Amino acid sequence: MRCSDAAGARFNVSDTTLWMIIGFGGQGLFSARFIVQWLASERVKRSVIPVAFWYLSLAGGLTLLAYAIHREDPVIIAGQSAGVFVYLRNLYLVHIGRRELQA
Repeated sequence: MRCSDAAGARFNVSDTTLWMIIGFGGQGLFSARFIVQWLASERVKRSVIPVAFWYLSLAGGLTLLAYAIHREDPVIIAGQSAGVFVYLRNLYLVHIGRRELQA
């Protein structure tokens, strides 16, 4: 894959490198959720799970799922697929709860 930077210089990124960047990016998103949860809990001095936790879980999970599919890794595919359903369900429950509060 050919890419250009802002100065117009061209460089090649191999398919392997691109997928490695995607995999590490997904892992970074997935790991960031713990920092978000920790900071939110410290702010209120009790354990809480902010909505951002679920969005980061979903974004990281989907990115890692794409990486796992590319790698054809059934263990990671199974784990991330199950997680994505949990994250979507929790986001659904959050949004339903907000609608009920507004009603």
